[in-house]
Amino acid sequence: MATTVAPTEKKLPQVQEKTDRKQRPRLDDKLKVFSGTANQPLADEVCEFLGLARGQAFLTRFKDGEHYVQIQENVRGADVFVIQPTCNPVDEHIMELLLMIDALKRASARRITAVIPYYGYARQDRKDKPRVPISAKLVADLLETAGASRALTLDLHAPQIQGYFDVPVDHLYASPVLVEYFKHLNLPNLTVVSPDAGGVERARFFAKRLDAPLAIVDKRRVDVDVSEVMHLIGDVRGRSTLIVDDIIDTAGTLVKTAEALIKEGATQVYAACTHAVLSGPAIERIAQSQITEVVATDSVPLNDAARSMGKIKVLSVAELLARGIRSIHEESSISELFI
Repeated sequence: MATTVAPTEKKLPQVQEKTDRKQRPRLDDKLKVFSGTANQPLADEVCEFLGLARGQAFLTRFKDGEHYVQIQENVRGADVFVIQPTCNPVDEHIMELLLMIDALKRASARRITAVIPYYGYARQDRKDKPRVPISAKLVADLLETAGASRALTLDLHAPQIQGYFDVPVDHLYASPVLVEYFKHLNLPNLTVVSPDAGGVERARFFAKRLDAPLAIVDKRRVDVDVSEVMHLIGDVRGRSTLIVDDIIDTAGTLVKTAEALIKEGATQVYAACTHAVLSGPAIERIAQSQITEVVATDSVPLNDAARSMGKIKVLSVAELLARGIRSIHEESSISELFI
């Protein structure tokens, strides 16, 4: 069957050759890190922190769009980590992750950890309307059925999604990485702003670490991906402001929040998020807004338009993920990464 595999026009990155892998030191032969095609630069950076080369896998597509996966090195008895954010195209990256996990399971890997820097479908975490699925739970079930022994995630949209898994879940936060950047930026008279009531806990962490007051925007969602800013709770007049959120998708909420802050007398508006999904009109909206800078992590790869816009600063979470992987592999405490 392999001889009939024909890739589509989408050229998928290939892994390093075996000769390259042998030239790099490996701390532990039983620790292996693989990556799907969603964010291979992040996976390579994680591997660099761990002192090993990315595992060899062949990933391509049949002409009808079916994924084809082959693990190209021995993983028998190994502790394997598969790095794959389920970003756009979400369904393709989820399917690719499931097939990689299944292939590793059938190759007798001792333990398989799905490292998911961005967990797709996380916003569909409850039944908020009649006759709708709880998609975040379904994705968790699929990962377990494929053979995932545990999961390592970053800033879940709803932390209770951890409870959807029947295997251990280590939930890391990018907040320390983002907070450190704004500490060095040293914005004058800073107020941290939560764009909705659901993000208050996240914004409160920033406010405490930055020794800044907290403001909250009362947001009412009128449709899918459409929200309307109602009013501001807190004082931002004459102050710098920092909007803190976990995901920026279409940037509608972000831009409306920024407009409300400027209207209330804020002198400048910054924004911080973990996952810069940036769908649809997001880039154009941010570019035309009064936001000074958006700071995000590399949990999701930015497209060319986002990278060239100039308003988006990207911070790496590779070291954070690498430390999480090392702690899981060595069976040591991971709690120090939450601080």
